[in-house]
Amino acid sequence: MTILYDRGSAVEYGEKWWNHFNPGFLSFPVDGTNFVSQCLWAGHMPMELSADMEAGWWYQGEGTEQDRYSFSWASSHSFRWYFGSRRGVQLAQVVSECWQLEPGDVICYDWQGDGLWQHNAIVAACDPTGQPLVNAHTPNCYHKNWRLKDTEHWTENTAYLFLKIKDAFPLSTIGQEK
Repeated sequence: MTILYDRGSAVEYGEKWWNHFNPGFLSFPVDGTNFVSQCLWAGHMPMELSADMEAGWWYQGEGTEQDRYSFSWASSHSFRWYFGSRRGVQLAQVVSECWQLEPGDVICYDWQGDGLWQHNAIVAACDPTGQPLVNAHTPNCYHKNWRLKDTEHWTENTAYLFLKIKDAFPLSTIGQEK
């Protein structure tokens, strides 16, 4: 069985929730990666379930003992490494230029350029020159230029990673869709 990534649904979700939290999910003080994960999930990205928070990419919601989600669901650095260097089934391809992205793809941000990834944003649209415009949480952004130079976090050392989300995923090799 193959799961098709629905870029339109991922972007539509980001358009709806860019400026506030969906009450169906946990919110985090630094919520950018959680927001991007929700967008991907809305686009039918299959979860890779695990009992270990350090494995897979998944969200199980609020529980009675503890909230259940993988680090890659909510941590920018874990997300970057899960999607950007996954062995086996590739969920995304790292591309070298921003113009290779389209709505529904993801940009990862390393504000200090030191190898520690602190932010993610979803590509919501492209401007007339082909430059990606992103939606994000923390800071909340709507159709901002992908560089996010006007945010308090941006520095001259900011590094970017461009993740081109695959259009189809063989479910049997990824895990179980929730």
